[in-house]
Amino acid sequence: MMRLVERGLMYGNLFEVATPALVERYNEALEKLTGRRTLLSSFHIDLSGFAPEIAEEFEDHSYLNPHGCNRQFILLSVEQKRSPLLNMNFSTSRSILKKFIVENETALFALTSRDAVFGELMNSVYRISNAKHLLDIRQIRIEADTVKRAIAKASELSKLVERFQIEPDGWWNDELASKMINLAKETGDIRRYPVTLKNKSFQQGNFHTTHFDGVYVFRDTQLPVVISKIPKDEFLDFPIETVLNFSNRSLIAAFLEKNKLIQPLIDAEDLDAKDIILQRLDFIMVEHLTSEGITVKDLSRYELRSLALRTEKNLPDEFEGLNDLLRWLEQGGQKPTLSPEHPAYFYSVRAKFHPDRDLVNMLLAELMPQDILQLFICHKEAFYTSYSTWNDAKRNYATDFLSKEYFSDKTKVRRELFGDDSPAALKELHDRNQREAPPKQPWGKYPVPNYSRKKPTPSTRKKTKGPWGGTI
Repeated sequence: MMRLVERGLMYGNLFEVATPALVERYNEALEKLTGRRTLLSSFHIDLSGFAPEIAEEFEDHSYLNPHGCNRQFILLSVEQKRSPLLNMNFSTSRSILKKFIVENETALFALTSRDAVFGELMNSVYRISNAKHLLDIRQIRIEADTVKRAIAKASELSKLVERFQIEPDGWWNDELASKMINLAKETGDIRRYPVTLKNKSFQQGNFHTTHFDGVYVFRDTQLPVVISKIPKDEFLDFPIETVLNFSNRSLIAAFLEKNKLIQPLIDAEDLDAKDIILQRLDFIMVEHLTSEGITVKDLSRYELRSLALRTEKNLPDEFEGLNDLLRWLEQGGQKPTLSPEHPAYFYSVRAKFHPDRDLVNMLLAELMPQDILQLFICHKEAFYTSYSTWNDAKRNYATDFLSKEYFSDKTKVRRELFGDDSPAALKELHDRNQREAPPKQPWGKYPVPNYSRKKPTPSTRKKTKGPWGGTI
């Protein structure tokens, strides 16, 4: 894994804690949460304050996340909002904690200038020992304060000020005035610099969790569904009618299509489907070649294809299916039909714009694991797990590709892979969808990509530069 760390593909964008003052603030908060202190003089922390170096020191990667249920956090700076969240047990945790920091940035900036803010993402479940507990988690409440209890004291001072203003003898109550003065010495002027924190409760609707080998919970959809990686004959007892396994490709596709969560790549007007298909074909060829121990680093797309075609082994079905789709895009002819059972099916669709797009992209990344780009962007834990099983040839290719092609312009690559999700683009897409009648897809029918859109002729097709180089 060290080559990932060296390239910034693992533990990247962490916040450095290197001054004695910050280390001491962290230790004071850490002692409040765990009863332990670190002996390290410098380390790096993520969005929640988790430090990989301290995890190694404690030999405990869950020291801020006991039982993987109620995530604890330590904030030393609002700059932590730019950091990733490591060891994430619930897909909603990062967005909740980041939103909490952004919405309280002014107050947190003032608080962290003098002290550490620490707390917990709490729900009604304290230990997940049964699959049913996952469905009990519906609201996340954030409890937070500083080591010196600045928030609690500010709240107490606010109540005393209110008493002082409304009680008839408040002006002559020396005891009340003395309490207010003493608290104000610690909190400052809360009228000019309020330290109260807002929006401390967040709804947890659809989500992914690493518990029970990985589970996707869609309960806010028209037909609630749980998608589990556990084999069908070992299904867990979820209090929900429909539980699917990753082997139920047709039913997963039907669910996603029924709830308008996915669409065929070639129907996405904000994407260049050809670019994406070409890149996925590259990834499939890389998997095919590196499995034979062949070095593919620095090979062009033409060299990759030529080398793959010269190998004795047949190219996988994923390649054949996507190549048929590419041929139709370029040359026309008979439209290919990819059923959900076809290995290339999930490589031919994308998540539509909706509140759970990131969750669907995470699911799709697991259903098309050879696309190392989407796997790295949307499901890093799955990427790291897969990476540990690859040989050196594929590891070298993956680290080289991601550090050069993705890190060079993350925003551009994301836009060209997932589409433009800017407010203006989303409004235009929404207005267009409102004018168009949505296609009907009865539940239970295999959703087949709609390739009925007229293919542009080669003479009118606009040439654009793809996210991975080259003009198409």
